[in-house]
Formats: sequence, structure tokens, C-alpha cells
Amino acid sequence: MQIKGGIELPARREDIELHTVDGLTLVGELALPLTADPVATIVALHPLPTAGGFMDSHIIRKAAARLPALADVAVLRFNFRGVSSPRGVSQGNFGHGDDERHDLAAAMDLVRERALPNPWLLGWSFGTEVALKHGLGCDVDGIILLSPPLHRTTDTELAAWAGSGKRMVVVVPELDDYLRPPEAARRFSVVPEAEMVAVDGGKHLWVGEQQTRRVLTEIVTRLNPGVLPLPEEWTD
Repeated sequence: MQIKGGIELPARREDIELHTVDGLTLVGELALPLTADPVATIVALHPLPTAGGFMDSHIIRKAAARLPALADVAVLRFNFRGVSSPRGVSQGNFGHGDDERHDLAAAMDLVRERALPNPWLLGWSFGTEVALKHGLGCDVDGIILLSPPLHRTTDTELAAWAGSGKRMVVVVPELDDYLRPPEAARRFSVVPEAEMVAVDGGKHLWVGEQQTRRVLTEIVTRLNPGVLPLPEEWTD
């Protein structure tokens, strides 16, 4: 079976709820390797809700569909406050990247409760803003930023990551709609240890199997590089 598109590989999938300190219930899913213990964990933060972003935005959905089986990585994904998907509706209203700090904190509570190992934040577009603004105090190994627009993150918030001991991987498409590699390199220079990855031909939405595989490979390179290259077929 060829691994492409919306294919979903075997995993232990559990519908979960997150409970925020301001009284909201958020809906999501935890996907774990089917038979092995996970070696690392992704906490996925989706694109802008007001532009259609949700827990099923395709890169996040494909990470949850593939990486537990291909890389022994656990994937926790959820709808930010006020966001709906086939999984259900998260309570509350869009918080413009500020109130979503409570959503991230609730996700990290679940990571601790389940003793999920080696957590990383995976933000895409708006999700990168939540990660950068509120992730510094989280107990994570690092953050992976896909198509960061840097619209809501201040230079002061960004610079605070310098010397934090948390890894930062910045994956910037050559043809991004908001922040392209030269400007990204300048903006992220306040975090000297940040790893910049410029993707030739890449676009903000990472459409197509080639771009999907590139993004998933960048993730696995940091979380479990020993399983690379990711297979293109599933034979189990």
C-alpha cells in the first residue's frame, strides 16, 4: 500500500478532552504507536481558526495518521477554543493567540498525566505564534515551526528563547505568503541557536505529497532520526 494522501496507518487512537484553567473543554485525539512505546511526542498546534485552521489541517492530520506507525512518535492534536471539526467542537471563542495559552497549558497537562516522553511543540502558521508566545515555560525538548508568519509574536517574545536550552527548528517555504527565508533568517537571528530550514519550492500550505513528506521528514529528523528515510509503502 502506497503511503500518500489521506492514508491512515495503524495506531492506538483515543478521543481526548482537555480542560483549561478558564473553564473550557477542548476536543482532540491522541495517537500512539500500535505496539511499541513512543520515543517522543508531538503536541500539534494548528493554523488560524478564522481562516479554516483546525486539528484536521492536512499536515497535522497526516502527522497523526503516519508518524505513530512510521516513527514511534505519539501525536496529540486538538481544536483550539471555539474551533470545530469532525471530532467535535471546542468550547469558547477565538483568543487571538493570547487566550490560547490556556489551551496549550491544558495539552501539556495531559502530556504530564500520560507521562508522554520527550515532548515537542509542532506549530503551523498561527500555531507557531502560540508556540512562540507561550511555549517557553512549557516542559518541552523543543519546538518545530512550520511557515511562521511572526504576525503576533513580538521581537521581545522571540528573543526570550535565546539560551533557553530548548531546540528551535524553523521550517520556512521559499514561496511563503507571509515570511520568506531571507526575512525569516533576519527575524530569527535573535535566537542564534535556531535551526533554519529553507525549503525550495515550498509554499505556506505545504500542498502535495512531496511537500508533506518533506515536512514529516524534518519532524522525524529531530525526534527519531534512526528510522529515516520514511518509507513510501506500508507492507504490514
